[in-house]
Amino acid sequence: MKKNKKGKNKSAKSSTKKEMETDKKVQKRNSAQENGEPVPSKRPKRAAACTDFKEKAVCISEKDSVVETKKDMVVEDEILAVALTCEKDDGRPNRRLTDFVLHNSEGLPQPFEMLEVIDMFITGLILPLEENSDKEKVKEKSVRCEGFGHVESWDISGYEDGCPVIWLSTDVADYTCCKPSGSYKKYYEHFFEKARACVEVYKKLSKPSGGNPDLSLDELLAGIVRSMSGSKSFSRGASIRDFVISQGEFIYNQLIGLDATSRVNDQVFAGLPVLTALKDESRKRENIGLDIALFSGGALTIGKKGEGESKLDETYSSTFTAEEDEDAKLAKLLQEEEYWKSMKQKRNQGSASMSNKFYIKINEDEIANDYPLPAYYKNSNEETDELVVFESDFDVCDPEELPRSVLHNWSFYNSDSRLISLELLPMKPCADIDVTIFGSGVMTADDGIGFCLDNDLSQSTSGSSSVLNADGIPIFLSAIKEWMIEFGSSMIFISIRTDMAWYRLGKPSKQYLPWYEPVLKTARVAISIITLLKEQTRVSRLSFNDVIKRVSEFKKDNRAFISSDPAAVERYIVVHGQIILQLFAEFPDEKIKKCAFVVGLANKMEERHHTKWLVKKKKVVHKNEPNLNPRAAMMPIASIRKAMQATTTRLINRIWGEYYSNYSPEDSKEETNCEVKDEDENEEQEENEDDDGDANANAEAEAEAEAEAEADADANANAEDKPIPIETQKSPSVSKQPRQCSTEEVSWDGEPVSKTSSDKPLYKRAIVHGEVVVVGSAVSVEVDLYELPAIYFVEYMFETSKGRKMFHGRMMQRGSETVLGNAANEREVFLTNNCGDFELEDVKQTVVVDIRLRPWGYQHRKDNANMDKLDRAEAEERKRKGLPMEYYCKSLYWPERGAFYTLPIDSLGLGSGCCHSCQVKDAGRAKEVFKVNSSNTGFVYKGTEYFLHDYVYVSPHQFTVERAETENFKAGRNIGLKPYVVCQVLEIIVPKGQKKVCAESTQVKVRRFFRPEDISAEKAYSSDIREVYYSEETDILFVEAIEGKCEVRKKNDLPACNSPVIFHHVFFCDRIYDPSNGSLKQLPAQVKLRYSTGIVDNEIAYQKKKGKGKQEESELEVEKQQEASQENRLATLDIFAGCGGLSEGLHQSGVSLTKWAIEYEEPAGDAFKLNHPESLVFIKNCNVILRAIMEKCGDVDDCISTSEAAELAASLDEKEINDLPLPGQVDFINGGPPCQGFSGMNRFNHSTWSKVQCEMILAFLSFADYFRPRYFLLENVRNFVSFNKGQTFKLTLASLLEMGYQVRFGILEAGAYGVSQSRKRAFIWAASPEETLPEWPEPMHVFAVPELKVTLSHNLQYAAVRSTASGAPFRAITVRDTIGDLPAVGNGASKTNLEYQSEAVSWFQKKIRGNMAILTDHISKEMNELNLIRCQKIPKRPGADWHDLPDEKVKLSTGQLVDLIPWCLPNTAKRHNQWKGLFGRLDWEGNFPTSITDPQPMGKVGMCFHPEQDRILTVRECARSQGFPDIYKFAGNIQHKHRQIGNAVPPPLAFALGRKLKEALDSKK
Repeated sequence: MKKNKKGKNKSAKSSTKKEMETDKKVQKRNSAQENGEPVPSKRPKRAAACTDFKEKAVCISEKDSVVETKKDMVVEDEILAVALTCEKDDGRPNRRLTDFVLHNSEGLPQPFEMLEVIDMFITGLILPLEENSDKEKVKEKSVRCEGFGHVESWDISGYEDGCPVIWLSTDVADYTCCKPSGSYKKYYEHFFEKARACVEVYKKLSKPSGGNPDLSLDELLAGIVRSMSGSKSFSRGASIRDFVISQGEFIYNQLIGLDATSRVNDQVFAGLPVLTALKDESRKRENIGLDIALFSGGALTIGKKGEGESKLDETYSSTFTAEEDEDAKLAKLLQEEEYWKSMKQKRNQGSASMSNKFYIKINEDEIANDYPLPAYYKNSNEETDELVVFESDFDVCDPEELPRSVLHNWSFYNSDSRLISLELLPMKPCADIDVTIFGSGVMTADDGIGFCLDNDLSQSTSGSSSVLNADGIPIFLSAIKEWMIEFGSSMIFISIRTDMAWYRLGKPSKQYLPWYEPVLKTARVAISIITLLKEQTRVSRLSFNDVIKRVSEFKKDNRAFISSDPAAVERYIVVHGQIILQLFAEFPDEKIKKCAFVVGLANKMEERHHTKWLVKKKKVVHKNEPNLNPRAAMMPIASIRKAMQATTTRLINRIWGEYYSNYSPEDSKEETNCEVKDEDENEEQEENEDDDGDANANAEAEAEAEAEAEADADANANAEDKPIPIETQKSPSVSKQPRQCSTEEVSWDGEPVSKTSSDKPLYKRAIVHGEVVVVGSAVSVEVDLYELPAIYFVEYMFETSKGRKMFHGRMMQRGSETVLGNAANEREVFLTNNCGDFELEDVKQTVVVDIRLRPWGYQHRKDNANMDKLDRAEAEERKRKGLPMEYYCKSLYWPERGAFYTLPIDSLGLGSGCCHSCQVKDAGRAKEVFKVNSSNTGFVYKGTEYFLHDYVYVSPHQFTVERAETENFKAGRNIGLKPYVVCQVLEIIVPKGQKKVCAESTQVKVRRFFRPEDISAEKAYSSDIREVYYSEETDILFVEAIEGKCEVRKKNDLPACNSPVIFHHVFFCDRIYDPSNGSLKQLPAQVKLRYSTGIVDNEIAYQKKKGKGKQEESELEVEKQQEASQENRLATLDIFAGCGGLSEGLHQSGVSLTKWAIEYEEPAGDAFKLNHPESLVFIKNCNVILRAIMEKCGDVDDCISTSEAAELAASLDEKEINDLPLPGQVDFINGGPPCQGFSGMNRFNHSTWSKVQCEMILAFLSFADYFRPRYFLLENVRNFVSFNKGQTFKLTLASLLEMGYQVRFGILEAGAYGVSQSRKRAFIWAASPEETLPEWPEPMHVFAVPELKVTLSHNLQYAAVRSTASGAPFRAITVRDTIGDLPAVGNGASKTNLEYQSEAVSWFQKKIRGNMAILTDHISKEMNELNLIRCQKIPKRPGADWHDLPDEKVKLSTGQLVDLIPWCLPNTAKRHNQWKGLFGRLDWEGNFPTSITDPQPMGKVGMCFHPEQDRILTVRECARSQGFPDIYKFAGNIQHKHRQIGNAVPPPLAFALGRKLKEALDSKK
């Protein structure tokens, strides 16, 4: 990158300012000279010392030895060094700088920041700016220059590329810093991390880079922590967060500096609230001592402002004044450096606090009186060994990386099974522990719920009333190594850790309850003492004895009451002191942490002769030892996981089993390194090879071969090590290595058979290096982009006018080079659209590639399996004999579309001089050509034809009024987002005198149509979402502002729509709006609105034929047509069906009829039956059903299942067996298999396979393998694509491809398809080779979510659909749209049937309500008294949560006085997202958070309060947020119903997918 082309990438600084800074340094030197002071030499001492470097006996460190071994050319003059590294400089020279040191005039290394204070110089290796892959040439061009400068300024660029580039400027040249010397690395990395923080903040806030400038500070910091988490400079997210905040002012000044060079449409950073908040937060930090100095492009403005500079200084908001001396600045810089050093030290200390080197152990006899008489653990239930559930044969250095679960119904005991207090175990991992505690309980997923101290133990814990009977694994634990208490609000979280996992404790078992009460009581005492200390004006006023006295004065009704006797209180507090000390250590107030009470308590504990244990560093080492829990020797014990092993076909078992048996851990490490960019990569920039030179090396041959062809636009794309859009993927170029062969080794075999369109002769056969190459065969060619030779399919061969023998080939990519990675079969290659012309002499050898075509269908499955088995055996035999590998190909890989397609056999290897891939590319290029017809009445833009009077979408940014500032919070993400503006083309304006018309200069005059939301939110709420208003407002816009085409019709001509889903770009207009006075009237007769004339579909055509007043008849007719089309629907099997959200949406779309459904949970299965009475629902384990089906068909030999599954299958009654679906009857299989087991895995080996076999995705894929339906759809959580380092996702694709399916994958956001909820889901489509693979549905609603990308090979990324954050056809659906019409109900409302009490208002409400007269399931979970009071105190405004509670105490009905407000934020806030949204209210104009299975104010998604009513959202409100129609029924109790809704696919999203499936089916017809 050239310096003079950095543009907005560089932190801007005006030339005036730069000149002033230089003048000031000159003035300083002149002043010193006049006063007789020595002037610093231009060549400092470091340079002088290096003149005769080799003649002196100098001890050189190993890192610096490179100076001597390289023997670089050394010059003294910078100008000479720049000249010796000369390249084509367009103006000011630009060079690379490596192995460099910045130092002062004394030769001592100095940090970058010292440029602000002293003159600094550079010693280093100067290289040309353009990198060269030839290291010898690089060495020849490099020159070492010592002590040159001085350095005038520094700059940061690389903002748009996402990687910081640091520049140093002298008065001679500009230098980009590549790699510091080893001795200078510790200075450089600090500044590099500051620059990196600037770039990361830019990416998060810059719209062109996909960022969101309306982020809150917390959201910004969370995003930065995630993006910088791969850096070695930080130990964890908290240190990154602190660092970014400490550099807030620096970041602020760099980004607002970009505004000076930004283009008109670029992001403006000045005035962004989040940047200002970051700067303010930085200034508040007291731990650095002084505010961090303001850096503005590397030089500091001191003294009086010059003319024209006041505005600049106001922009930079300098904290320095003219009176501030250099000592103060130096102090600030040194303090910042000390802060960085301290952070680096903390990184190496791990998570253990170094201040607590010793842990004071408690003696059991001292607490015995606070516990009940001895008892022993009793449990008749089967329990699973923890070591069976989790991996036990690998090392983990950081306990924080261990899996996390929740333990319910638990007990703790010693090796004799005697119940024992958790207090006896240290709260930190210690050496020489002489106590061992084990545990048992029911393990479930971590749901974010804690234990409320305001509840009695005998009552249900918050949110845990239903978990005891929830699906979980009864488990017995290995030895507990440590435990901890976290607290916040009125809740505490007690967690324990074994060598396998962390467990947060839910409700204990009834038997263990008395042993748990003292722990909670002590926690209450600690919190009461902290509260007591907080109320003091000076904490130091209360000594240890004063606190003891105060606690003894507690009343008996106080839950922290111990005794009225101070001596008894002191005994209790001292013997239970470890809990109290830990809670004090977690409290964020330093004064309370170190108060006299804490010091006194620690001394008292030592006085009682408690044992001191040395605290170990927190490292976990798994030694693969047996679990010593006494339960392991008792009966009954479950020897396997509770989950049943999946029933599979042999094909699925082979694919997954072979992978997990053969997987290499080294490969896992490689994958990890690919995901997180290591800092070492930045340090090795100098060695990175640039592909540009190689790409151009073959340009001459390509030009001779095809002079007429257009150059590939991507030929010169930079191959940088960062995710890049697929469209910029660089075509591989032939590796030009010296050959021993000559052109005589290449000859034609036969005469020309035809000619190309450019009159070049075509041939069928050629002899290349003694081998016969024929059209339709495959050859290997050395290519720079890949380690192995690339394989090309020969489309045709020809000879150029200069006699060069060529072939045109399409690349056949190895499976490992596709998204499949190491899950691919090593023998399978995939045809691609990557094609080009190559010289036959570059062919390395011919390659055997079998274009594999197999008969499709379930009836051919066995024959194909036998053929594949023989094929694998032959391949193994060839491999054993050392023969070349033979490949096969059966799919086309199209990464730009995220898909694998059936091979286009009819267009392959025709030898006609035409290439199907070239035609695809030509068609794509043709779409990009802009044309205006001769009469200026129409134009073609991005492949779409537009004419006068057409209706178009225009980007909302063309009309945007300044967006009102609103508080940004998660459920308000869509506030302020605008849909496209509907306009009508009135005139096409082509500039005169231009030879070539282009979109950039062509304009259109348009009439603007307004939407209801342009008038007010109230108007938008009560209007049809498809309505627009005519206006007399016209605008002239550039064609580039047009986003697409739409239609405006009469209201009676709208397409029929019986669900809240829009897929037509059709609006209606019957009113006129005057924006000048806000009047809205019926469209006057004199306004002749030219409506769209095209017919969208047959439904509209039918309505037009029936005429006005026949709307009801037309709707009845449409219903009859839909009923008639039932027989044309796909016969569908829904597996893991839940309550039927996916089936409901697909059914509404008219594409499927779910005849069979399988669901394991009975309430969900009952709900499916209620809503789909035509379906046969099997409330069974799908493993059992698959086994039964294969038994029924006589295919037991192909079925791999457990004996349990076989027994249960045999126990099915005759009706159930008769109802089972059979192969040939099922057209479509869909479902969402659960994948919880994959989330805790972090390494792959053979033992992992035993757990993978329990995953339901294997059974799901086996259904597809056995039935071979025409279509298959897998739905899962977004993280499905990244489970297991992506291996689960890749193996799923590989399995479907092995079956012969076409496959497409992608991630969609449900909010963009018509629900008021953020819900991202991954989908995989599969279609038989005979069918059309469905496309992704177009997102129709604006929704604030970035592009959802899947990472492919070579760090490429693919997004299924575009983000709608910058515009879409329709506005976002709001909370008010969704539930605003529902009647008010109270806390714990339980009446299942109600009247609506009012008419539906919004378009969404009318569609979702349908013809329902009675409202069902408008029932709400009941909160306890305190939570209800808190809810009542939460303000009725957007974004309000627990932060808005008044600081007061409330009296409960029991007479107890408790704090209303959550009284502190613990230092564990990083794990709990600052408790964000706790007790949160929804915003009427915002959206719902992601729907969960158990809404509650203290849960994972705490924002669950109604916007205006004091209660938790009802079941029906949650159902509407998912897009379930009001007619939809749910089954079971209220927890079951919430669970069914939370686990469902939103029906509108399923509807959208179904429409695209229907289009695929119709296209075949």
